[in-house]
Amino acid sequence: MKLIKIALLVFIISGLMLACGGQKKEKLQVSENPFFTDWATPFGTPPFDRIRVEHFKPAILEGIKRHQEEIKTIVDNPEPPTFANTLEALDRSGLFLDRAEKVLENLLSAHTSDELQAVAQELAPTLSAHYDEIFLNARLFARIQEVYDQRGQLSLNPEQKQLLERFYKDFVRAGARLDEAKKARLKEINQELAVLELKFAENVLKETNAFTLVIENPADLEGLPPNVVTAAAEAAKERGLEGKWVFTLHKPSLIPFLQYSPRRELREKIFQAYINRGNNGNEYDNKALVARTIALRIEKAGLLGYKTWADYVLEEKMAKTPGNVYKFLDQVWKPALKRAREEAAELQKLIKAEGANFKLEPWDWWYYAEKLRKQKYALDEEMLRPYFKLENVIDGVFLLASKLFGLNFEERKDIPVYHPDVRVFEVKEADGRHVGLLYTDYFPRASKGAGAWMNALRDTYKVDGQRIAPLIINCGNFTKSTPEQPSLLSWEEVNTLFHEFGHALHGLLSECAYLRLTGTNVPSDFVELPSQIMENWVAEPEFLKLFARHYQTGEPIPDELVAKIKNAQHFNQGFITVEYMAASYLDLDWHILTEPVKTEEVMDFENRSLVRIGLIPEIVVRYRSPYFSHIFAGGYSAGYYSYIWAEVLDADAFEAFKEKGLFDAETARAFRENILARGGSEDPMTLYVEFRGREPKVEPMLKRRGLL
Repeated sequence: MKLIKIALLVFIISGLMLACGGQKKEKLQVSENPFFTDWATPFGTPPFDRIRVEHFKPAILEGIKRHQEEIKTIVDNPEPPTFANTLEALDRSGLFLDRAEKVLENLLSAHTSDELQAVAQELAPTLSAHYDEIFLNARLFARIQEVYDQRGQLSLNPEQKQLLERFYKDFVRAGARLDEAKKARLKEINQELAVLELKFAENVLKETNAFTLVIENPADLEGLPPNVVTAAAEAAKERGLEGKWVFTLHKPSLIPFLQYSPRRELREKIFQAYINRGNNGNEYDNKALVARTIALRIEKAGLLGYKTWADYVLEEKMAKTPGNVYKFLDQVWKPALKRAREEAAELQKLIKAEGANFKLEPWDWWYYAEKLRKQKYALDEEMLRPYFKLENVIDGVFLLASKLFGLNFEERKDIPVYHPDVRVFEVKEADGRHVGLLYTDYFPRASKGAGAWMNALRDTYKVDGQRIAPLIINCGNFTKSTPEQPSLLSWEEVNTLFHEFGHALHGLLSECAYLRLTGTNVPSDFVELPSQIMENWVAEPEFLKLFARHYQTGEPIPDELVAKIKNAQHFNQGFITVEYMAASYLDLDWHILTEPVKTEEVMDFENRSLVRIGLIPEIVVRYRSPYFSHIFAGGYSAGYYSYIWAEVLDADAFEAFKEKGLFDAETARAFRENILARGGSEDPMTLYVEFRGREPKVEPMLKRRGLL
C-alpha cells in the first residue's frame, strides 16, 4: 500500500501535480500513456523521455480506481481475516498508483512549473480523500482489528509483528475509531491541509526566485572570490543582463555574498530578503496559511483524542512526548547559547578593532565570522574549495561506501532522466550482485526546490522472497560549474552531499519485505541517523586525504590544511547550534498550542517564542515561520528537533568506529545489518542497541560541537 513518508508529505499528497487541460486530452488513449504499460527500460526505470504532462492525471485516476478495487477485494474476502489475506494484501495494494505518484512527487520537488503546481492544488484533495477512504474504512479496520486481537497466538516473525502493529496504529491514528460525523469532518480537514501545504511550498519557491540583487558597479564586488563573481555574471547572463552581476537567495549565491562582501548595506538587503520570504504582504505571503494550518492541526488532534498536535505526532517518535523534547532541547540550549554569546562578543570586538562603531547585526555575522576564522586559524572556505571538485567528492562518498559496505558504483548512460543535470549510477555488491540505482541531481535551478533531500522512485520490498531493487534519488543545490572552472563545493556542501548519500544508503540497502517498513519509513528522530553518521568521516584526515585533491594539480589536500580544519572544527558552533535549536523550539511551540492564532498574530507568536528562550538579537532563527517548509509543507511538524536528537545517535555510533577503526569491517557490518537493512522492522531503540550493545550517550554529541 502507498504510504505517506515523513519528509515528503506535501509531495505525495500533491502527486497528481501534472494534469492536462481540456476534455480532449483527458480522453488520451491508454496505449499512449507510459504509465499504463510495463516499462521496457533498464531495471524498469521511469521512461522520462516518454512521460508527458498529460499522462499523469489519467494514470493517477486509474491508480485510485485500481487501488479501490484492491481494497474492496480485501474487504469482501469471505475467508476469515489472516495476516496474509489482510495485512500482506494491504501492504501490496496500490502499486500502480504508487508508481505514478513517485514519479510526480520527484518532479514536483526537483523540476516543477507554475502549470504543474496549479494542477497539483486542484487535485490534492482528491488524493487526500482517497487515502481517507482507506484509513476510515470500517470493514477494513475490522479485519485488521481481528488479526491484531489474535496476535499473541499467531506465528509471526519480528517484521510481520511490526507490520501488524504499524498498520493497526496507522488506522487508529487516522481516525478509524471515530463516529461518522467526526470521520466526515476529519476528511474535510485532511483535504484542506493537503492544499495548504502545497500552496505554502509554492509560495516559498516563488518568493525565493522572485528576488535578485543586481550589481552594476564593479566596485560593489570587492572582496568576493573570483568564482563567486563569475557565477554571478553567469546568473546575470541567463537573465539577459550581460555586463552585470546577479545574486539570488539560493544558498550557493547567498552564503558567499554574506561571507565575503564588505558592502554592509548590500549584505543587509539580501539577508532581509531571505528572512522575509513569505512575509511581505503580497500574493506569496504565507502568514494566513500558517495560521490556518495550525488551526486545522489543533482541531484534528482534538478529534483524534490528543491534547495537542505535538502529542499526536510524538507518540510515534523516539521522544514520545513534548515534555521529553523540551527537556532534551534545554540540555543543549544552555551551553550553546552561552557559546553563541561568547562568539557574538568576539565578533563585536573584531568590528571595534577595525575602527567601526556599529552594533553586530545578523547580516554581519557571516562576514565577520569568516574574517575571524581566517585570523584565528588561517583558514577560509575559499582555501578548501579547490580540493572539493564535485566529481572528486562523489568519488569520495562512493569510496567510503566501498570501504564500509563493499559497494561499487557504475555510471549508466542508458537510463532516461528528467533533466540533463541528472546522472545515474548502478549500485552493486562486491560480488557484482545488483543492489539498485542511484540518481544524482546536484545543481540549483528555478524549477527546483531549495535545500537537499533523498527521494525514491521505487522502494525495495520482496515478492515471494525475491527482492525488488530500489530506485533512489539524491537532490541538492550545490555550487555549479562556470566556463572558467568546474563545480567546487564549500565545506558545508561536501557535508550535505555525504548526508544525503546516507539517506540514499538507507533506501538502497534495505532488506525489508514490506513497503510499510522499508528503507526510510522510520520515525523522523531516527531517520537522520544513517544520514548524519556519514558526515563524520569527512573531517577525519585518514579518509579526507583519500578523495580531497586539487582540481588543477591533482595533489591531495596538504596536511597543514587538514590540521586547520581539525583545529577549527568547534569554530562558530554556538551560532550553528543556536540558530538550529531556536527553530526546533519554534516548531514545538507552534504545535503545543490548544487555541488558534490569527493571521496578524503569527509573527508576534514567533517573536514571543524566541524571546522566551533568550535568542540573542545577533542571530536569526534558521527558519522563520513563513518559510519554515519542514513543518508547514513537509513531514517534520513537531519533529524538527529530530536532527539533533539523531545527532546524539550518530555521534555515539561513530564512536564505535573510532574505537575499532574508521573502516572496521565488523562495525560496518553491524551497522548495515542492524540499522540500514532493517528499516522500520523493529523499534528504533531496539535496532540501535542491537548495533551498539547499549543505549546512546549524549556526551559524544556535546563534545563534537565543543559544548562540554
